[in-house]
Amino acid sequence: MLTSITGVFLVACIVELLRRRKLKEKYAFLWVFTGLVIIPLGFFPSLLDSAAHHVGVASGVNLLFFVSVAFLFVVCLQLSWEVGRLEEGGRTLSEEVALLHLETQELRGRLGEGMPLAPRSTGRPAGHTGGRPAGRRSRK
Repeated sequence: MLTSITGVFLVACIVELLRRRKLKEKYAFLWVFTGLVIIPLGFFPSLLDSAAHHVGVASGVNLLFFVSVAFLFVVCLQLSWEVGRLEEGGRTLSEEVALLHLETQELRGRLGEGMPLAPRSTGRPAGHTGGRPAGRRSRK
C-alpha cells in the first residue's frame, strides 16, 4: 500500500511541476510513466514476482533492483549528453561575445580617432546575428 501511495505522490508532484513549468515535458513523460508503473505494483505485489518468474529472475525484488539501476543509468547518460550539449552551446556563445566585444572596442577606437566607421567583414551573411532572432526565447 505504501508503494501505491508513493506512486500517486510521485505522479501528483510531476503534474504540479509541469503546471508550474519547472519541469520540461520531455522529462515528465518518463517520470509519469515510472509513477504509473509503481502504483499497480503497490496494490498487486504478486505482479512483480510473476514478471520476475517470466524473465528468469529468482525474485521480484531482484528484478526491481535491476530495472531501477538500468533506469538510473539511462537517466544519467541522457543528462550527461544534455550537459555536453549545453557546454558546447555556452562555449559558442562565449566566443561570439568575445568577438562582439573586440569589434565594439575597435569601433570605439575608430570613433575616438575620427575615422569613418566601415562595417568589418565577419564572414557571415548580411543581417546574420549568429543566434536566435532578437526578442525570441528558445522553448527547448
